[in-house]
Amino acid sequence: MKLRHTAMTVSLMLACAGQAQAQAAQDSLFQALGNEPGISQIVDEMLALVLQDERIKASFKETNMPRLAKLLKEQFCVISGGPCQYTGDDMKLVHENLGINAAQFYALAEDLQIAMDKLDIASSTQNKLMAKLAPMKKDIVSPKPKPP
Repeated sequence: MKLRHTAMTVSLMLACAGQAQAQAAQDSLFQALGNEPGISQIVDEMLALVLQDERIKASFKETNMPRLAKLLKEQFCVISGGPCQYTGDDMKLVHENLGINAAQFYALAEDLQIAMDKLDIASSTQNKLMAKLAPMKKDIVSPKPKPP
């Protein structure tokens, strides 16, 4: 009985340690991005670039940019393991009728990387953030219409 109890205790400790390591990795991305002030700078710089980017600026003509900035800051904070809460709508729902293509998606991603470069964010940190954002492509980019 004592051996069984010890084995269960060890298993529980290992599970907790694994969760703690995962949380520490998340927290480290949030910290590497500069916490909330750093994320705010990144988003502000990215949106300034987006509004000058001939490839995609027209797509944001009717966008409430202060609201978009707020939601992106929340989203980046959550994705990086920060203590924020995302208050926006589901990504698929928001983007479903916008007709965003892959080239536009990649242009925005490029503007994000340029913003992070300007702010001296380490490339390893940039890669971690981009890896967390990449899966959103399926919810943002409209599927190609099937030929008749």
